[in-house]
Amino acid sequence: MPNFQTFETKIGVTFKDQRLLEQAFTHRSYLNENRAPGREHNERLEFLGDAVLELAVTEFFYAKYPEKPEGDLTAYRAALVNTISISDAGTKLGMNDYLLLSRGEARDTGRARQIILANAFEALLGAIYLDQGYDAAKDFIAKQLFDKADEIVEKKLWQDAKSKFQEMAQELLGTTPNYQLVSQSGPDHDRHFTVGAYIGKEKIAVGEGKSKQEAEQDAAQKALAAKGW
Repeated sequence: MPNFQTFETKIGVTFKDQRLLEQAFTHRSYLNENRAPGREHNERLEFLGDAVLELAVTEFFYAKYPEKPEGDLTAYRAALVNTISISDAGTKLGMNDYLLLSRGEARDTGRARQIILANAFEALLGAIYLDQGYDAAKDFIAKQLFDKADEIVEKKLWQDAKSKFQEMAQELLGTTPNYQLVSQSGPDHDRHFTVGAYIGKEKIAVGEGKSKQEAEQDAAQKALAAKGW
């Protein structure tokens, strides 16, 4: 079992209820191999933390850019809270060292681990919210994510990857890309989608995500990189 007190020191948050912190790091697969009375996985906390994250980031962008319309603010928010962004934040905090996973999940270091880490980051936000309140959760989010906001806006990282990929494909190749579902797995509350981005019959890239839309965006982003666009 990891030493969660070390993690508390690192993030500057001391939990009143240590069980919430442990639960935030507990993946469903871990409980299949380590059953114990009263122990829960982190999916409910993730659900709560996702809502806390969305509200805090919405408030931040609303105040920071009073002249921007709703559509732009929505795009900024999506770029700041996507799987890549929040899993990067989790990596910087060293959360990988504290994840409670099955032996099989622990061996995976690719996109699946990135999604697990992003989910754990949201679960941690849910745990902080329950234990310390909204202001504490908002302060934590501010420290981990808000410094990325200027880069997202200035470098136009918020632009819709699918729209850009379509625009470039039509301009340079005279064709419209299409997306095909490669696979989907997981229970209804924790789906995992894999989608291919195609130009004609050529598969350009494959993306993954917690929804079909997120997987398509991921595939489009990778297709842009593959094409050098």
